[in-house]
Amino acid sequence: MTAATGTLSAQRKATLQRRIRWIVSATIVYNLIEAVIALTAGNLANSAALVAFGLDSTIEVLSAAAVAWQFTRRDPERWERGTLRVIAVAFFALAAYVTASSLFALITRVDVEHSSTGIAIAALSVVIMPFLSFAERRAGRELGSASAVADSKQTLICTYLSAAVLVGLLLNSVLGWWWADAIAGLVIAAFALREGIEAWRGDACATSVGMLLEDEHDDDRHDHDHH
Repeated sequence: MTAATGTLSAQRKATLQRRIRWIVSATIVYNLIEAVIALTAGNLANSAALVAFGLDSTIEVLSAAAVAWQFTRRDPERWERGTLRVIAVAFFALAAYVTASSLFALITRVDVEHSSTGIAIAALSVVIMPFLSFAERRAGRELGSASAVADSKQTLICTYLSAAVLVGLLLNSVLGWWWADAIAGLVIAAFALREGIEAWRGDACATSVGMLLEDEHDDDRHDHDHH
């Protein structure tokens, strides 16, 4: 990744950074709309999975906003650790809430109503999210940005969650499997916990971004020495 960044022209770097900002902005806008629709539909239908999906979308907005903000900073790696910790705590809180609400739904046999809106937004996410993820990952890899690549993976996870919610809602609507919704909620909780642990450790971003930027400075110094 670093070798590629060393050979990128300033114009190409600026283009890629602008592209990442656009992709991240689109992700934020879509996730905000998705969160409002999913939370509203989830509350109306008593769907633990839809409410969890809406809350997860809210945290995805937080993550994407952190990357967008980071790309406006002079020293991005300085701000990454703290931001990742905030995101991690949000994911842990989500996992705890969703686990409790899903188990409550299973124990009390909550009747989940059919939600056409919920099915539509989950299906739309399954189609849109992979495109956003692929575009950000491709630009991030060429630029050598570990945080952009990590954020693209998070967007991809959103696709899997959308699929889990969609399956749960369809099984409930078509076959009357009321418990499928709560199981889908527990799947989201497991993903959220994993994302929280990764963000807390900073494995995906914090260390690699610092190293990448150091390597970039080394490349610059190396070029200077040659001139």
